[in-house]
This record gives sequence, C-alpha cells and structure tokens, in this order.
Amino acid sequence: MSKVKTNLDLIQWLGHDMSIKVFSYLDNPRDLVCASAVSSSWNDFVIENGLCKELCLKMIPELSSVVRTIEGDNLIEFDGNNVGYYYTRKRECLKRDHRVYAILAFGLMPMGNNCISQAICASSTNDPIKESLTNTLEPRDITERGLSYWSSIGQSNPCVTETLLYRLYSKICLVTEIYVQPFQDYVHDGVPIYSAKAIRFRLGGARDPMKIDSKFDLRDEVALSRLTIWTYASPVFPMSQHIVQENKLQHFKLPEPVLCIGGFLLVELLGSAQEFVGNNLFYICISHVKVVGRILSPEIPVKTRVIRRFSLSSTQGGVANRLIN
Repeated sequence: MSKVKTNLDLIQWLGHDMSIKVFSYLDNPRDLVCASAVSSSWNDFVIENGLCKELCLKMIPELSSVVRTIEGDNLIEFDGNNVGYYYTRKRECLKRDHRVYAILAFGLMPMGNNCISQAICASSTNDPIKESLTNTLEPRDITERGLSYWSSIGQSNPCVTETLLYRLYSKICLVTEIYVQPFQDYVHDGVPIYSAKAIRFRLGGARDPMKIDSKFDLRDEVALSRLTIWTYASPVFPMSQHIVQENKLQHFKLPEPVLCIGGFLLVELLGSAQEFVGNNLFYICISHVKVVGRILSPEIPVKTRVIRRFSLSSTQGGVANRLIN
C-alpha cells in the first residue's frame, strides 16, 4: 500500500457504514472513549453518530423504554435563517448527549462482586448471634469462626413464608440475576439441606429508608406495605430439592433486566422443604445470597439540565422518579 493510502483516515477509507460496523464491536465504554480521543475526525464521528448512546442501549436494552434524556432545548427548529447558529446548537446537543450516555455506560458497567451492601433484617432468626442474616453475605459456608448461615425459627407448618431484606450498593441498580445457596448441616446425620420449596424476589425502595433497619418487623405486613414500594415482583422459582444440586449457589435469572429504583431487595422463601428430626419443626437456612447486576453510582456528576426526566414505563409500575438531583 502506498504512503498516500496509508495516511488516509481509517473512517474515510472504510466509509461511513463499514466504520459504524467496526465501532459497533467496541463493547466497553472505555474503548469507545479512547477511540474518540484518537483524532478530531474520530471524535466527530463518535459524537455525530451517537455511538455512546448505541453502546449504552446495547448494554442495557431496557433503557430504551424507560429513560428519557431529550430536553425541550434539544428540539431545534431550522427556519432557513442563521444556518451557523443552527449547526452550532445541534453540535452542542450532540456533545451533551454523548457525555450523558458515556457517563451512563460507565456507571452501568457489569459488577463482578455482590451488589448487596447490607443485610438488614429477616422475618425470623433462630439465633441472632450465631445465625445472623449478615452471615449470608459471606460466600463461604464454613469460616474460621465456624459455620456461616442464617436460620429461621422452627415452624410446625412447612408452608410458612420467611422473608429476607437487603440493601443494594446503589439506589439505582439494574438487576439481571440472583444466586441463593441453602445451607447444608454437616453436624447431624444425613447432612440435611434446609432449603425453601420455592423463592420469589421483590425489588424497590422505601418511602422512609431511615425507618427500615435491623429492628424492622417483616412479619408486620401493614407496616411493610406502608413503608416500602415494590416496583417489581419476580416469577416464583422452584428451588432444587436434589441433595447434590442444593448445596451450591442456585441460579435465578430474571426474565429480563429489572431496573431497581430505591435499592432494596426482598427475598421471599416460600415454604420449608426440610424437617429437623430433633424437634419435628421445619427450618429454612441460607448460606449465601448474591445479586448480579449493574449499578449507577449516585456520585456520578450529571446535572439536572442534562437529564431532565427519568420515568418508568407502565410495566414497571408507572412510577416516575427524578434520579439526578
């Protein structure tokens, strides 16, 4: 290839459509931002074609139906006069959208660690010291301190539902899947596993987060409904009752990514599958709970004038929330 050809800009050489195809393979916002810093022409190409927006929506397709980032000021009418002003304003709006979607893409990067920041309370706990709900944040079921798990109190009725309440790292989180590991009792004969029969998850927020603490009574359904707003309830998932499969993280993938507004997760354990021989009562014991998703840090410096509205579609409960103050 001659020197003249090798000095051609890659975008000019490939053409618009093929360049779009090449850039579409960049699935990390860092790569796209680095590409836009290569030259002014590459920067213009990324901004004018809304590539950060396309990447953001590719990462999280749900955002296409729940996020509105278009301001009234962005709707510029061209009346045939002052062409220079029209294109300057249009360029400013494109740059603004580029920054917004770049920030969103960075903030919604997949999180490898557990999205749960705090185990708040359970509907019941057999031993608040040794069998605390906090133990479920420890990925190991045996630690240097001994066995690590949460246990409900014994119930004569195996159909009783137990609930666990957690706080996520962010008030804005896109949850894709949840893992739950029932606890296997290594001490007693038969090494029984105290699993629930089925499980369901609720995501949402609290009307007054200050009132939701370790002393909150999850069995008080009236208080729970008054103080919490659950914008999503998952299908009921059966939990594995096979002894080989139970003693590991059971994977529950949500039908579609769920935008959690408020940062609370409620785990509903629907019935007990294991009776304790010593007293003929039914228990549910959980070793570990893990939430996989993408978080949007509240510290992201997006101004209100850039993102004016954030609304949930009717499928998310019709709740409208202002996310950025």
